[in-house]
Formats: sequence, C-alpha cells, structure tokens
Amino acid sequence: MTDSNALDPEDRKIVTLARSARARNGVPEGAAVRDDTGRTYVAGTVSLDSLQLSALQTAVAMAVASGAKSLEAAAVVTDAESVSELDRAAVRDLGGAGTPVLVAGPDGEVRVSLTAG
Repeated sequence: MTDSNALDPEDRKIVTLARSARARNGVPEGAAVRDDTGRTYVAGTVSLDSLQLSALQTAVAMAVASGAKSLEAAAVVTDAESVSELDRAAVRDLGGAGTPVLVAGPDGEVRVSLTAG
C-alpha cells in the first residue's frame, strides 16, 4: 500500500480525477492520465453492446485523440487489486515501459504503484 499523502501533488490530482469519474458516472472504474505537457484526460469504463473499454484504455484513447505524444503517469480507481495487461499495454504504447500506473481503491487510497512495462 502506498501512502496517498506522500504522492506528488500532480499524481494525487489524477487519482482524485479518476475517483470522481467513477463516482459521477456510476461505472466500475475511473481513470485519468497526464500527458507530457501536463494536460489530463479523465474517463470511465465504456460498456456498450459493440464496444467494451476499460477506464484506462478510454483515458489513453482520449489522450491520443487529443494529440498527446507521451504520458507521464496514469491512475485507476477500481475494486480490482491491479490492472490488466491490456491496460498496461495501452499506457506503455503511449508513455513507454517506465510510465507509472497508480491503482487506487474507491476510497482513493493508492494500493499499488507499478509501471506500464
């Protein structure tokens, strides 16, 4: 478990944004990513008959669609203990293997910090 109070303020911000997206939209996961210019992209789980995306995949897609060239960090708020390999791959594709991925519970407490690699 990671002490959320010890997080960099910018990392704490994306955890808060991810938590808000999850709560506001009533979805299983909320996610936020920060690009290399400091812009943030926030998303929730997408669950349509024809399209299924995790919150993190959606946030990465939003960043790409908005012209982001790289990622500095990602955060997911979820009931799960970690994120899938597909989620990590999406972050890795845009940010590289060393991009931090913060996984927090619904209370916003970061449970694990890992890399996209």
